[in-house]
Amino acid sequence: MIFSPSPKNRSWLQLRISERRLLLMAGDAISIVVSVYVALAIWAFVGDIPFTLDFIIPQIFWFGLLTLVWFVLAGANDFYDLQVASSLASSLQRLALMQLQMLIVYLLIYFLSEPESLPRLFIFYYAILSFSLIIIWRVVNPALVGWKAFQRRALVVGTDWAATEIIKTLNEDRSGSYAVIGMIGEPDEIGSQISNCDVVGDGDDILLLIAQHNISEIIVSSTRDLSGQTFQGVMDAYERGVAITPMPILYERMTGRVPVQSVNDNWTVVLPIGQSNRLNPYPLLKRLMDLVISIMLLPVFFLILPLIALIIKLESKGPVFYIQTRVGLNGRPFCIVKFRTMSNDAEEKTGAVFAQKNDPRVTRFGNIMRKTRIDELPQLYNVIKGDMSLVGPRPERPEHVIRLEKKIPFYRTRHIIRPGVTGWAQVRYHYGSTDDDARVKLQYDLYYIRHQSLSLDINIIVRTIGKVLRMAGL
Repeated sequence: MIFSPSPKNRSWLQLRISERRLLLMAGDAISIVVSVYVALAIWAFVGDIPFTLDFIIPQIFWFGLLTLVWFVLAGANDFYDLQVASSLASSLQRLALMQLQMLIVYLLIYFLSEPESLPRLFIFYYAILSFSLIIIWRVVNPALVGWKAFQRRALVVGTDWAATEIIKTLNEDRSGSYAVIGMIGEPDEIGSQISNCDVVGDGDDILLLIAQHNISEIIVSSTRDLSGQTFQGVMDAYERGVAITPMPILYERMTGRVPVQSVNDNWTVVLPIGQSNRLNPYPLLKRLMDLVISIMLLPVFFLILPLIALIIKLESKGPVFYIQTRVGLNGRPFCIVKFRTMSNDAEEKTGAVFAQKNDPRVTRFGNIMRKTRIDELPQLYNVIKGDMSLVGPRPERPEHVIRLEKKIPFYRTRHIIRPGVTGWAQVRYHYGSTDDDARVKLQYDLYYIRHQSLSLDINIIVRTIGKVLRMAGL
């Protein structure tokens, strides 16, 4: 017998996106802890060691370490993206990749450690157990979370661009987290269709529609343009326990981007207001991380420099390094340093243009360097000097900045922080070569600016490493 709750009893199962992710993470965390415990038990059994507290306590750090490594890799591989989680095939593919990454990390640590200081087969026991338990969790999880049976039923208040964009985003969401019942518009719009979605009522109809369709969330496309009648309907819904979500907030959760077209002149939605606390340790820790990682990578840079310089010189005439003016913190120009990847006279005829995918101006070895991001290594100098950070919006050329600031709202906002060697836009979006691509990348950059943290920076660095390995075919 299949349990099918009545509309009155099923609203509690209409979980928010954040709640669904937390449920996924909780199940994974339990799976990791159980896997470590059982792996320790197998290790003790194989080694003929009594499985007692005296054995477990010295090994207790594995519980914390492997859980931390798991969540770092999960974040870097989008394992908690509901579109990935809703597909068992996608989940299995990501899970296999993460287990391989974890084994590589462990093997590197194992061979660099003192002999016999780490268990030889423990990590393989753990990998097999955690892989199996998390697969089981992913198989049974849809019934618990209710992706299809208990979708979050929503009304969209508004009929403007923001309303149509969020409906499009929700419809493209393969996880099916939301079921949009309809739109709330003006009285003369009732009965019409906008973006294949029905306008089902106006402000006076909100409470009636909530009761009829068991609505659990109202998505407000624009708080500035609400009529008094619609505002009252939204407030009545809020007083009855219905969640009210502004469109930009939900859009950020779904896409990892800030919808710059929808905020109009509402600059408070774009700037990270309230994050300028002088006691905030993040800027200092971020700068410290930049210096430590850059200094650690310098030996690698100097080790490969002679070989790269030789290949660049053999393939085409011109300098080894390419120095170009870019716009940095607070709009100040600086000189960025890269390995040269194009022919020496690449811009004689074209002037300053975006680099294209499969750009004919790029040399053969330059193409390899771009795919593996080796051409960015000289920017360690810029990071140490303070012109750049490891993570932040990619710096653009002044010629492009002047044009894009006129064309794209809030474009100059990306200059309120140091530019980065890599960034949120680089790990979430494909190679951009048009002004439209620049607009989408700005949305990702604004998301990063609003949500800056060390955990997000580490996430981006790990994603970048993964992306480089995939592009290099490793």
